[in-house]
Amino acid sequence: MHPILLDIGSFKLYTYGLFLALGFMAAVWFSKRNARFYNTPDQVISDLFFVILLSAIVGARLLYVLINFDTYRHNLLDIVKIWQGGLVFFGGFIAAVVASLILLKLKKLPIARTADIIAPGIALGHAIGRLGCLFAGCCYGRTCDLPFAIKFTNPSGLAPLNVYLHPTQIYMVISNFILFLILMWLQKRKQFHGMVFLFYVMLYSAFRSGIEFFRGDFRGAFFFEFLSLSQGIGLVVSFIALVMLIKLYRSANANH
Repeated sequence: MHPILLDIGSFKLYTYGLFLALGFMAAVWFSKRNARFYNTPDQVISDLFFVILLSAIVGARLLYVLINFDTYRHNLLDIVKIWQGGLVFFGGFIAAVVASLILLKLKKLPIARTADIIAPGIALGHAIGRLGCLFAGCCYGRTCDLPFAIKFTNPSGLAPLNVYLHPTQIYMVISNFILFLILMWLQKRKQFHGMVFLFYVMLYSAFRSGIEFFRGDFRGAFFFEFLSLSQGIGLVVSFIALVMLIKLYRSANANH
């Protein structure tokens, strides 16, 4: 793969950063279009995504650094080099949710309704952003001999070289795009505000936890030598979302 897309003199364009930016722009663009379905002003979405961008990058990077602190212990400056890869989704997700709640509270905007607006766009943007992981070689898979296994040969990447691996980055791209389609289908059939977002949280966390079994990179300490930190967080978050969905579904139907 190609971790560095362009290298002209002192200028380097990292493919990971490019797809991260493209994914973010796609999420904003689609969410602003989706806001029309809810009769919500575009500016609300623009302000929200600005907060999401800053908080998500900081949160995702901090969790990655905490998990891989030995790598950065003697190279603290490398912590800010996010264009070289190294973000953990759940760190960014938690930070973005907290920051978004604060913003929506301050602006007195409906939280559940707004969350439904942006959920499909986030899934779409995440699918595009994960292509950056493929080019950078991060989030790589375990060794395997499947027909669709991939082999990295660029020494600038983060993946082991010249061995066949599970294409876990592609698994994430496909699962996020499928999730986007599911959310768009649900949007026209939802029975209460917050339903689309909760389905996003539940299904993404479940998909991510499943794909983690095929990951080969270091992901921190394991619980019971079986679950990684991301899997543990994912399963807890997925369960909480499921409980909330059941509770709100029963409440919505009880009022009819």
